Amino acid sequence: MTGTQDPIERSLFEAPPLAEQERMIEAILFAAAEPVSLPELEARMPHGCDPAEALVHLRKRYEGRGVHIVRVGDAYAFRTAPDLGHLMRKETVEQRKLSRAAIETLAIVAYHQPVTRAEIEEIRGVAVSRGTIDQLLEMEWIRLGRRRMTPGRPVTFVVTEHFLDHFGLESARDLPGLKELRAAGLLDNRPLPGSLQKPDDEDEAATGQSELFED
Repeated sequence: MTGTQDPIERSLFEAPPLAEQERMIEAILFAAAEPVSLPELEARMPHGCDPAEALVHLRKRYEGRGVHIVRVGDAYAFRTAPDLGHLMRKETVEQRKLSRAAIETLAIVAYHQPVTRAEIEEIRGVAVSRGTIDQLLEMEWIRLGRRRMTPGRPVTFVVTEHFLDHFGLESARDLPGLKELRAAGLLDNRPLPGSLQKPDDEDEAATGQSELFED
């Protein structure tokens, strides 16, 4: 008996051509209601596929098109090209306006995560109502992070992939600074509590990201 593998048996374990892998990813992302991660793509695709490499080529093919593939946290999804977003607007839009307390709380979580409720209150200088936290949790813009290894082991809050996706961010590192927010008319000239300037030091920013997607 030789060690030569039967051609039919060998073909069962050979990965499909890269072009076919791109088609598979294209179909999965198109049908998915939520962004899909690389491990999820790999689990759905045939043995031996390399979704990471296929994604690189697929994303290039969609450059300059009406839709493109964007990274949302650790996952990927089809999204309308930013410059064509105005075409997708509906004539009637139901807006859910956040209170100033909710906006400040959300901003503190985004720029200082992972952060406890006590830390949010210290930065704002006033107590944070349970309703404010519950509203942001209900909107799935923040979620519970790891507990602090301090007395009482308080829970922390971090922003979600839904938050990143809503604002077109790949990660919280892409959050704009105060000058950019005010230039866009999203903030008035009153100083926000806690000096919410985005950290300049990449190590400091990385520390805040370490628990962003951990259970």
